Amino acid sequence: MKTSFATLALGLTALASTAQAACPTDLEAAAVAAAIVARQPVVAPAGEMSVEDGLCGRDKVLRFLAQTYGEAVGYKAGLTNPAVQRRLNYNAPLRGTLFKSMIVADGAEVPAAFGTRPVFEADLVVEVGDPVRLAKAATPQEALRYIKSVRPFIELPDLMVDDPSRLGGAMLAMINVGARLGVLGQPIAARHDKALAEALATMTVTIADEAGTVIDSGKGSAILGNPLNAAIWLAQDLARAGTPLKRGDLLSLGSFTKLTPPKPGMAVTARYEGLPGNPAVRVKFR
Repeated sequence: MKTSFATLALGLTALASTAQAACPTDLEAAAVAAAIVARQPVVAPAGEMSVEDGLCGRDKVLRFLAQTYGEAVGYKAGLTNPAVQRRLNYNAPLRGTLFKSMIVADGAEVPAAFGTRPVFEADLVVEVGDPVRLAKAATPQEALRYIKSVRPFIELPDLMVDDPSRLGGAMLAMINVGARLGVLGQPIAARHDKALAEALATMTVTIADEAGTVIDSGKGSAILGNPLNAAIWLAQDLARAGTPLKRGDLLSLGSFTKLTPPKPGMAVTARYEGLPGNPAVRVKFR
C-alpha cells in the first residue's frame, strides 16, 4: 500500500462520532480497505449506514483496494440466492468488483485462512462478449448471444467482520460483498440456444470433499431463477452507475450452495451436472 493509504487508515482511530452516518469519509473508507488488505476484521463506520451510504463507501473503498490489488477483471453479483440472503440479512443483490490478483486457476492450493472469516461456495462465471447488448437482454436465452463463455467457479469469499450474523446490506456493500479469491475453471463456449439456457437453470451443482462426500448441492435456478439473470442484472447495474462492462469482463453470478468454512488439508470439487460435459473445478486448502 502507499504511505498515504496507511496514514489515512491509522488516523481513523482518532475519530469518534455519534452522529447519523452518511457516505463514509475517505478516512473511513481507507480504514476499511486497510483492514481488508491486512485480513483483519473490518470495523463499521460510526452511526447507522443506509444501503446508499454503503454503496457510496464501497466506491471509495475500491479506489484504495486498487492500490494494492491492481487491475479489475470483472464483477460479482452477491446475494442472488434466497438462502444466502437470509443468512446475511439482506434481500436484494449487491455488486462487488473482482481484481486480477483474486483469480486463481483450477486445482490451486490456497491457505485455509485466506481471509478474516473465510468461506467457500459453488459459483459460476460468464465471460462477457458484447457488453452493450448484454445490458439490454430481456431473457437468459437472449443473454447467451452476448456471452463468450461459461466457466465453473468456486468463490472463496471473506465475511470480513467479527460477527457475520450482524452483517446487513450497507456493510456488505462497503466490504465489496466479501470478494477475496476465486478458483476459475475451464471455459465452455456459450451457444445461443434454448437448450443451454434451460440447462443453466435445471443443472444440479454439487460441492463435495476429496472422498466424494457431498457438502451441499443446489439447482441452477437457485440464482434468480436462472444464473444468466444475474449476468443481466450486473450489466444493467453497471450501466446505471455509468461504469459499463467491457468485452472480456468476468461476471461471478452467485452461490448455488451454502457458505462453508474451509479446513487445512481439505480439498473440494464443484460439479455442474447438466452442463455440456458435466464440468468441474477443484481447490485444496493448506
